Amino acid sequence: GPRRKTEAAVAMLNRMTTNAAEQLITLLVSCPDRRGIVAGLAQLLAGHGVNILDSDQHTDRDEGLFFQRIRCDLAEMTTDRGTLTRALDEVAERFSMNMQVAEAKQKKRVAIFVSKYDHCLYDLLLRHRSGELNCDLALIISNHPDLEATAKQFGIDYHLVQKTRETKAAQEAVELELLKSYQIDLVVLARYMQILSDSFVAQHKNRIINIHHSFLPAFVGSKPYHRAHERGVKLIGATAHYATATLDEGPIIEQGVTRCSHRDAVPDLIRKGRDLEKFVLAQAIRWHLQDRVSVYGNKTVVFELPSSLRRRAGS
Repeated sequence: GPRRKTEAAVAMLNRMTTNAAEQLITLLVSCPDRRGIVAGLAQLLAGHGVNILDSDQHTDRDEGLFFQRIRCDLAEMTTDRGTLTRALDEVAERFSMNMQVAEAKQKKRVAIFVSKYDHCLYDLLLRHRSGELNCDLALIISNHPDLEATAKQFGIDYHLVQKTRETKAAQEAVELELLKSYQIDLVVLARYMQILSDSFVAQHKNRIINIHHSFLPAFVGSKPYHRAHERGVKLIGATAHYATATLDEGPIIEQGVTRCSHRDAVPDLIRKGRDLEKFVLAQAIRWHLQDRVSVYGNKTVVFELPSSLRRRAGS
């Protein structure tokens, strides 16, 4: 009947999409700026029959650094993967490049750390269920039991790892072992109200995304909405950044703001801020999953979608 035909069509489309993704790779390149980089990479890829689907670049003239993101289709490649890899290694050495190669078929595995606030967690779970976040959401870790039922509702493993000042080191060792056993590529701190140790952060450098409920560098630390209210600000914000050893000072990926006024009490600021937190965190995660973020020093280059494509993608 019609239903069976529809299911068959959907299954065929999924197979076609999967097969197409098997052949897609993304190159993220950074190196000292000099002539010939773009031409060198383009000629190399064309010489191997690789089709460049889109490319974006940026030069930081103050630092003398060049950045590029190239998304490629290998479906009609005239050589093999090993030969292409060796050629890329050679050009990377010639230009002193830091080059990351990501394959679309290898979804990143994500762990969410959360405490009691559930708004960011629910938002990410719903976005993931709808297919908006292209990743394997493998694990939720919390220092409270409150959100275990939520994890079960979405079919995701939940681990309660409670901490005190005396047990922090031992419990972090438990968390790190969980991340290793689940083969986690990205850690998301979805309003996780614990400070990670320097050692923990170092082991996952540029792979921990935190959401801070203010427009950094304003109102670093705890209770930023209360302090914003005391200061009488007219804008409040949220900031998604990579976690570093220095609290709330890691490389910024995305920020957002919304207006407020003298009529807004602290609960109003919190309500407005939570909407921002959800959107900003999801946007930063999406860009990381799409290999759109290059980190250098304490800054990032974010290769955003062109505005026309961004409207179509709903991002």
